[in-house]
Amino acid sequence: MNRFLIISLLIILTANMHILAQRKVPLNLPKYDKKPLHFGFTLGLNTMDFTVRNSGSFLSMDTVYSIENIPRVGFNIGIVSNLRLHEYFDLRFLPGLNFGQRDLVYLLLEDNMFREHVMKIESIFLDFPLVFKYKAERLNNFRPYLVGGGSIRYDMASQKKVKEAEKPKIRLVPFDAYYEVGFGIDYYLQYFKFSYELKFAVGVFNVVNYDQTTYTQAIQRLNSKMIILSFHFE
Repeated sequence: MNRFLIISLLIILTANMHILAQRKVPLNLPKYDKKPLHFGFTLGLNTMDFTVRNSGSFLSMDTVYSIENIPRVGFNIGIVSNLRLHEYFDLRFLPGLNFGQRDLVYLLLEDNMFREHVMKIESIFLDFPLVFKYKAERLNNFRPYLVGGGSIRYDMASQKKVKEAEKPKIRLVPFDAYYEVGFGIDYYLQYFKFSYELKFAVGVFNVVNYDQTTYTQAIQRLNSKMIILSFHFE
């Protein structure tokens, strides 16, 4: 539902942009895109998620019957630094923090009875994305664009001590690398440029920190993924 609402909102805003672009209006910040370097800040929302692949020994286990993941909504803050490479290409570095949570729901079979155990996996990522930005032609005070690149994230919450009340609970390795693709629209306002951007990030590495419990042994791979809706002010 969250993904549907985000995509619907972007479609509506894009349609309005197309209608407004048919009318000639005075250009705001006409020399903005000629600057070799500019900075700003970003705020946004994210949906953190997992892709779970069960291990080969999963079906032979007596306790763990199934594993499901539930994505949760978090938020982002960061800094924008943009280097102009060409009329249509920029290189962007957007270091920041991602706050969020993912829930792993284990269905356990104990004493011939099923019960659920929910592990709340909280993450605070130090995020270091480096992406290329391809910009279309400017339409009055609007300019659509595409982004693609990668990011390194360090999960500061992965090393946090697990409380007794939260056990059993798996732990994650702190480092992961992501590839990222997305799109957005720049709005040239009177004094600054505002952008909204939707980006998809998929983790490359298996992030399970294995121990001797069945909770980690039941998982062959656990990959992170994120949907990020950002609002840039530059």
